[in-house]
Amino acid sequence: MSHSREYPDKPIPGVGVVVRKDDQVLLIQRGKPPRQGEWGIPGGVLELGETWRAAAVREVREECGIEIALGKVVDVVDLVVHDGDERVQYHYAIVDFAAEYLGGDLRAASDVLDARWVSLDELSNYALPSMTQRVIRQALQKSLV
Repeated sequence: MSHSREYPDKPIPGVGVVVRKDDQVLLIQRGKPPRQGEWGIPGGVLELGETWRAAAVREVREECGIEIALGKVVDVVDLVVHDGDERVQYHYAIVDFAAEYLGGDLRAASDVLDARWVSLDELSNYALPSMTQRVIRQALQKSLV
């Protein structure tokens, strides 16, 4: 049995968080595969014994140094990446939450290259994956926080 994130023997449970601050959304630039160097929302993998909600709060704190008020579940998505031989290289089953910024100084930490508040008008400048764009829209259209 493999416990590696790369070429796992089963899906890996993870969280994503759409954090809103006034008319801005928090974006991070990923520092590790998959999607290394790409922009997205903060998130990561559940730890043993940790709840989905606790993981979401912890991941935002670790990656960005801020505190949030976690809201409702936005969506559940799958991130499946195949290699050149069509083998599953990465497979994450992700629960995405909505959240509101509470406090703290935003900083890129942990496995993040950059973290910034982005106005809704500027989101199109960040080449976000369609799945991420959809989750952000869903979080902002619904009253989820």
